[in-house]
Amino acid sequence: MRLLVVGRLSGQLASAVKMAMAHGAKVQHVERIDQATEQLRRGQGADLLMVDYHLDIGALIAANDAERIFVPVVAFGLDANAAEAAAAIKAGAKEFIPLPPEADLIAAVLSAVADDDRPLISADPSMKAVVMLADQVARSEASILITGESGVGKEVMARYLHTNSKRADRAFISVNCAAIPDNLLESELFGHEKGAFTGAIARRIGKFEEADGGTLLLDEISEMDARLQAKLLRAIQERVIDRVGGTRPVPVNIRIIATSNRDLARAVSEGTFREDLLYRLNVVNLRLPSLRERPGDIAALADFFVKKYAAANGVPVRPIAADARRALAGHRWPGNVRELENAMHRAVLLATGAEIDVDAIRLPDGQPLTGGGSIDSSPAARAAQTADAVSRAYVGQTVAQMEKTLILDTLSHCLGNRTHAATILGISIRTLRNKLNEYSDEGTPIPAPQSGVAASGYAA
Repeated sequence: MRLLVVGRLSGQLASAVKMAMAHGAKVQHVERIDQATEQLRRGQGADLLMVDYHLDIGALIAANDAERIFVPVVAFGLDANAAEAAAAIKAGAKEFIPLPPEADLIAAVLSAVADDDRPLISADPSMKAVVMLADQVARSEASILITGESGVGKEVMARYLHTNSKRADRAFISVNCAAIPDNLLESELFGHEKGAFTGAIARRIGKFEEADGGTLLLDEISEMDARLQAKLLRAIQERVIDRVGGTRPVPVNIRIIATSNRDLARAVSEGTFREDLLYRLNVVNLRLPSLRERPGDIAALADFFVKKYAAANGVPVRPIAADARRALAGHRWPGNVRELENAMHRAVLLATGAEIDVDAIRLPDGQPLTGGGSIDSSPAARAAQTADAVSRAYVGQTVAQMEKTLILDTLSHCLGNRTHAATILGISIRTLRNKLNEYSDEGTPIPAPQSGVAASGYAA
């Protein structure tokens, strides 16, 4: 995590900085708030600002907001009273750290505000297969496209790839393409020169330059408009970018990871996404299964979130009761891991007994998990629901289409391994190869051997 300290570096603050560095923070320091904004504007990015409460924290946050620089702030101070701490929070600080510092408090604040404590948990075989593929490609320079429903953990996977890449000691920069208006996204990505447009009071380094040497995550890439897609394609192909209002190209050295919860192939056919950009981004595709497709992860994730939020809220860690585990396993989790995390956070706060029972686990509307959105968790009910879902998926297809879907889904599940797929399907490897050649001749992408990545052609 990148930490920018703003204020005079006294002995007590120096101790706090050393504690932060001991927990993995990379620390930079300036004394004034205008220097902090200027440093962020120049692309010397930060994940967290730690600011002396004597400084004008409100003015710092306002100056950053004007530049569309959104970095959380924590205040610190020596011998501050409750009123001064409250004033810092009211000005926009997320937390207040009293000096002299306590190591546990520093660690808790860094974890809570930066939210770096998001490990990739994979207990279910379907998720383990994706992680295995991620491990294979993490140290490459290939662009990665991570797909899956909202809330499945696409950004967590992107951070996992970066952490295990050759760029792990450099910056990981994330841009949510869906959260930034189209007219501002270009400047956010590529930066701008002074006077390039109204409000451009100084040169601003964009995310491409801020990520130089590291990894740039383009979250929800499908929401980017067509004009920017063309500029992005050039940046990926030529490794140069043009600042808004700039007169010369700027070289960049980054690895691109993109995510999408939409079907980009369909977006291409609908004319809303460039096919050549999809090819550039989709060198390797990691599809994260929904939580209902990876039931083996539910218990492991629930246990992790209980420990995380018990520590964050200063309450004892209670085990999850057996009936609560059954209810968790039976719920459909339309919000995926994000919904499960919120449910377990609520459960930590609502539990009153020695265990977290089923009554403590509530849906967003306050209803218990056993009512409304929950489902019967008995084996017979789950089998019936699965059969219903499968039958609905095949309604309207011909037998040949059903066969093709089954073969390709099985091959994808086996990460392209023909022998394993043929064994599961109960057919010979020769029959499988003939079918794949037939599908390839029709123009259907076929998962490449040992990769699970769809290739445009197939050779027997």
